[in-house]
Amino acid sequence: MAVGHGDTFHHVRDFPYFELPFGVKIDLPEIAGLPLTKFMVLQLVAFAAAFLIFRGLARRIASGEPARGRWWNFWEMLALYIRDEVVRPTIGGGHEDHEHEHAHEADEASDHRNAASDEPHGHPADKYLPFVWSCFFYVLFCNLIGAFPWMGAATGNINVTGALAVVAMSATIFYGSSEKGLVGFWTGLSPSMDLPAIMKPPMVLMIWVIELFGMLVKHAVLAIRLFANMMAGHTVIAVILGFIALAAHTGMFYLVAPASIVGQLAISALELFVAFLQAYIFAFLATLFIGMGVHEH
Repeated sequence: MAVGHGDTFHHVRDFPYFELPFGVKIDLPEIAGLPLTKFMVLQLVAFAAAFLIFRGLARRIASGEPARGRWWNFWEMLALYIRDEVVRPTIGGGHEDHEHEHAHEADEASDHRNAASDEPHGHPADKYLPFVWSCFFYVLFCNLIGAFPWMGAATGNINVTGALAVVAMSATIFYGSSEKGLVGFWTGLSPSMDLPAIMKPPMVLMIWVIELFGMLVKHAVLAIRLFANMMAGHTVIAVILGFIALAAHTGMFYLVAPASIVGQLAISALELFVAFLQAYIFAFLATLFIGMGVHEH
């Protein structure tokens, strides 16, 4: 596939068309002067899949009955895992929760009663769940679509992951500003320091600039990490399959072809694991950055 185009990265690039078997090419139209591309369409497919699945799951849970069936239990399990193992422990309960815990840490029975009374209102960190869930499942579906032949992983494009990182950073700023105020969030980038008056202004300014740069770098790494991992896996698969074309007219074909197919299947199985892993890492890091934004330095 890659060899036929003379470009190892052809299948992970974005194009205004879909390439199908036997040389079939489907050109994508322009909408209001904006040309559609393959990755744009695949992202819409990922959004539609997530919407339909979780709309069905929400309807079943809203009925008051537990979701039944392996299909629905699988997606519910993922959602609950992100809630209970990522968002709640990473962000915590906020300032009010910490004050409450310190006031009652000596009375275990009182803690249990308070936890029971707070249960209908949910955990304080649950207000960040819609965003983190959206990040996780959107990235996951984009990754999984790349496992289908002649499709592609939109997350293997730096423009897509860069946009996701910008959205994650915007969420950090929004939630941090909502929690601490706009001024409080930006001034809070620099921690309070007990320094002599003559040293404090330049030190605070220097650390504030370092922290601002660090916030930009952390979100840039968020984009590069996802892009590099997804692109690397698909490129390895293309290279392994390319060995078959290289050996097509040699005596090594019947040795190279089976070995390449077995290697491709092994890498594809690894890519399936990586699709879930990278979605988890993106959601976890986005949650971590939000937690850093809403809590004091």
